[in-house]
Amino acid sequence: MAASPMQNLKELEEELSLLKNYPKKNLEEIIKEVGFSCTCCGRCCTKAFNGHVFLLSADAKRLKEFSPESLMPAPDFPYSDPSGNFYVSGYALKTKENGDCVFLDENNRCKIYDQRFTICRLYPYMLHREPDARGKIDWRQISGLGEHGSYDCPISDEECAQIAGDTISYEAAYLEQEIEFHKAVIQKFAEEKIRFVRKDHDRRVHEFLKTGKAAVYVWDGSSLVKEEV
Repeated sequence: MAASPMQNLKELEEELSLLKNYPKKNLEEIIKEVGFSCTCCGRCCTKAFNGHVFLLSADAKRLKEFSPESLMPAPDFPYSDPSGNFYVSGYALKTKENGDCVFLDENNRCKIYDQRFTICRLYPYMLHREPDARGKIDWRQISGLGEHGSYDCPISDEECAQIAGDTISYEAAYLEQEIEFHKAVIQKFAEEKIRFVRKDHDRRVHEFLKTGKAAVYVWDGSSLVKEEV
């Protein structure tokens, strides 16, 4: 995000409105046509496929209960303040030194498969708008098409409807989390009379990349929690 918190909030609200009006039947048809089937290759849990695994607030709260050391503020902080504090909309899973998921074992199997998170259960399905190679923004429904798993497998209409509904629910929850985060940042900046300046933020990010240390306010679903990274 390159704009101010207020501008980004408006875009997120527009995105949520578009998502709510997206025809669920269209997604069901795409899911059925693609016919994706997981082969448990584990590739989606590696750095080659995912830079980081962003967690919904509910998933982050659940992770805190059984493995809090596996949690970290999501990277790519969009905002900062003159005191050098950064702000981010949620938590992510920590990774190993090679960038793979911390829960991926030596056999490329998930150590917490029965407890895996919402995004892990839905992958590779998605429903959000992204620019293509030509810069045209349109809906994207499948990630890593043709790069893992198997395709053209039969999926029942009932399963397609379930996957589509779960995917839309996830994307809505993600956008709602982003919206609430932005509202919290806007309120905090207003109360403390902070004006967000992009070039100052870019300078702080540059300094952070050199030191690797910073204070980060993370949105946990109800408030901004200060963390040290």
